[in-house]
Amino acid sequence: MIARLRTHLLVLTLLFPGLTLGADELRIAVAANFVDTLDDLVSVYLANNNKSNTASTAEKILISSGSSGKLYAQIVNGAPYDIFLSADSARPARLEEQGIGTPNSRFTYAVGQLVLWSPDAGVINQQAPHMDVAAIRFLAIANPQLAPYGMASMQTLESIGAWQKLRDKLVRGENINQAFLFVSSGSANAGLVALSQLIRTQQLDAGSYWLVPETMHTPIVQQALVLDKSADAFANFVQSEVAKNIIQQRGYKTPE
Repeated sequence: MIARLRTHLLVLTLLFPGLTLGADELRIAVAANFVDTLDDLVSVYLANNNKSNTASTAEKILISSGSSGKLYAQIVNGAPYDIFLSADSARPARLEEQGIGTPNSRFTYAVGQLVLWSPDAGVINQQAPHMDVAAIRFLAIANPQLAPYGMASMQTLESIGAWQKLRDKLVRGENINQAFLFVSSGSANAGLVALSQLIRTQQLDAGSYWLVPETMHTPIVQQALVLDKSADAFANFVQSEVAKNIIQQRGYKTPE
């Protein structure tokens, strides 16, 4: 499994070495496409808490990222996460149906945007058919069986009549981050990636791209589910206007 574990600490003991601190640990499972945006949200969240809390508390946040399918399987098998930020709505809803999580805590935090992108100019067109199939050496997508961005990618290729033409040229990543890595590393010369990735890496204007309309695929509605009430405060923050502004700046839409 490809996953990343990041730890953010408010290390008040460095400032007050004589203090015995209580530690609240928040464990977040997040879809791979959103992990960098989550880092930004966590930084703001902790900064706000640092201003409002007394020096007798410390907060530790553990972030595990991977495909939504892999994280869902971990949660079903008892992984001790406090909140799940999925790249779809189906898996949080399924957990609810299974009696996992806090009742009535599921909410939409972002809507993903898909981009057909190549670092090379002229490979991707703004107008149909949107790509020069002959110029595609390999096309990277996320695995449709594991990742919502992968399912949206497959639906997009079917919508523009390119799925059959490109099936033998597809390189499937476990998640959208792997798909992006395949393109940015040169293993594939084009891919269906997240708009947020191109904004984060400042590559939106490099090469050629087409922003895929939502009518081409099932909307990538990303929902969260609170698994333990200890995550209530963070869930409320993610739904705040401050958080929504950050999410929008990173290339996502947010619910009104």
